[in-house]
Amino acid sequence: MRKSILALILSLSLLTVTSAFASPPPDVANNEVTLNFPESATFHLTVTGETEIASVVLEYGNEQQTCGEVIAKAFPQFAPAQTVAAEWTWEMRQSGSLPPGAQLWWRWRITDANGGETLTETETATWLDDIHPWQTMSSGDTQSVQLHWYEGDQAFAAELAQAAYDGLQFNETQSGLKAEAPIDIYVYANTYDLQEAILYEPSWTGGQAFPDQDIVILGISTSDLEWGKDAIAHELTHVLVGHLTFSCLGDVPTWLNEGLAVYSEGDLDPQSQQQLDDAIRNDTLLTVRSLSGGFSEVADKAYLSYSQSYSITKFLIETHGQDKMTSLLLALRDGLTIDEALTQTYGFDVDGLEDAWRKAIGASPRSVSAQPTAQPTPTFVPTIVPFGGTSFEGMPAATPTPIPTRTGPPLPLTLILLALCCVFLLLIGVVILGFVLRSQNHEGGNNG
Repeated sequence: MRKSILALILSLSLLTVTSAFASPPPDVANNEVTLNFPESATFHLTVTGETEIASVVLEYGNEQQTCGEVIAKAFPQFAPAQTVAAEWTWEMRQSGSLPPGAQLWWRWRITDANGGETLTETETATWLDDIHPWQTMSSGDTQSVQLHWYEGDQAFAAELAQAAYDGLQFNETQSGLKAEAPIDIYVYANTYDLQEAILYEPSWTGGQAFPDQDIVILGISTSDLEWGKDAIAHELTHVLVGHLTFSCLGDVPTWLNEGLAVYSEGDLDPQSQQQLDDAIRNDTLLTVRSLSGGFSEVADKAYLSYSQSYSITKFLIETHGQDKMTSLLLALRDGLTIDEALTQTYGFDVDGLEDAWRKAIGASPRSVSAQPTAQPTPTFVPTIVPFGGTSFEGMPAATPTPIPTRTGPPLPLTLILLALCCVFLLLIGVVILGFVLRSQNHEGGNNG
């Protein structure tokens, strides 16, 4: 008993001595970020300790859905001292651009020369330009949508906000898609301003959804209000689909993702409906499997891809009900392929779906001989063209870039073969020259 009491006293004494010699937390100042939108974000820190600061590590990221905890780390260069100024720049051109409105977060892990470690509080900032006079309007009883805009009056913003709310209601009642978190919509005054706000986007981009961050960005001028209302419903649907199906296991085919988005806008516009009717009558419909990956950049095929995806999705929802559509999306979230998910939910695979859909719309039976399959690409799906037929000023139609084809062996192999041929010819030339010289010498000897 006495030994136990003595051990406890010694432990407490050692703890007291250790605490007495431990360094107090350093003083942190100038902990901030400077945004150079959309190029970079520079993090600054000034820290002073009673002992020398040996290490400063920046931990940073942005708030989004992920399959696990994602923490990026940066190691600013500095000379150890009692007062240290650390700085590090997040270059968006290297890492890829974040959407306007994304929430940045950061904290600093500071270690002194005695090994004492301090982790600062997590700070946040909104990744957004400061050149536009942004205003905000909420939509819905639960403020499920936050609309941000800078050009146009309150009535303009109110119509867009109402369109967003109506789109959410339609998706919940007709497609079984419900908003799980507030969604931020950033409305730029035109497509030029939109393209200036995000890096590496095609010149024809008119809007884009970022489901992982609950953000939608659009370029809507006051003269394109009607298109803008449809586009908001379209992009909001991508966010809802992205949330419901989010996982690291599955993938949603483009025809289903875009079909749900176009379905949320209401009926097809007359021009798109006419193109779909012509394709049905002329037997020029695209196969469903070919619509599983990225859509064509050829304008006519792109329009038909959207219209046909709408028709397929409408057939599934209005023939089999929204509950089965929800089950299909959940099956994809759980890692099933589209063939497996369709079979589990409806009892037919992609080919069976096409057969049933063609029969329902009065199209010719599916051709079994040709089944081109596009490879899916995991990327955000932008609104490529206005469905109402309105085009933005300065918004050229996307045209495919011709890729020169090359026949024969690969270029490196061709060069190797050419080099070997040259060496072979050189050897033959040396041998022939040798024979000629030997012959001349022999003749000269005979003449002498």
